[in-house]
Amino acid sequence: MGSLLCIWQLLIPNKILVLGGNGFVGSHVCQEALAEGFSVASLSRSGRPSIHESWADEVQWYKGNLLEPESLKHAMSEATVVVSCVGGFGSRTHMLTLNGTANINAVQVAAENGVKRFVYISGLSFGVLDYCIRGYHEGQKATEAELTKRFPDGAVILRPGYIYGTRPIGPLKIRFGLMWKPFELAYQNARPLRKIPLIGPFFTPTVHVAKVAKVVVRSATDPGFFSSGMIDVYNIIRLAKQK
Repeated sequence: MGSLLCIWQLLIPNKILVLGGNGFVGSHVCQEALAEGFSVASLSRSGRPSIHESWADEVQWYKGNLLEPESLKHAMSEATVVVSCVGGFGSRTHMLTLNGTANINAVQVAAENGVKRFVYISGLSFGVLDYCIRGYHEGQKATEAELTKRFPDGAVILRPGYIYGTRPIGPLKIRFGLMWKPFELAYQNARPLRKIPLIGPFFTPTVHVAKVAKVVVRSATDPGFFSSGMIDVYNIIRLAKQK
């Protein structure tokens, strides 16, 4: 592992590209990466967001569309690590496009441009409830398959449950789902209950966005922290406690 870390340190120019860095999770990933001393860039359709916080001035903002691969190449060529926080809901077609096609394009362009490591924030299965948002999970599974194929030793997939916390929007900080905070602690030790048919998924612990961001950045930049593979919500909570 020591030699692996030395090689990794030589490969990383300390630049992380966050796809969707102006969103709820993405903005926290940018802040966490900056706090850890990394150079951070972000790519989204809107480019620089209207965030009135000092950290936003330290991010290099790119404007691009994941459905237009050519628009990604410049940003990808300057990064060694890519983190995708892109995803969303809507019609089945929209969810397949956003969670699948868009992210698959990003994975392919990253691989073609020599990116060494790719971290993808996917989602945890909720059993029969997945049928209601089929396109969401179908798109994510397609992305995960492409990611593990293109980055067999450098792919990290996070599968959190419900994420809560705050998001900067203009001069304001909007709170998302803080009512779910008590369920993080309450359900951490209720993992066996998730196996109960139909109602099991409702016992999934929630997780604060800052914990997700911490694990994303550590797993993106330190193979000694987590080499490659999948990290579910239980391990996100566990790993976030590590110094």
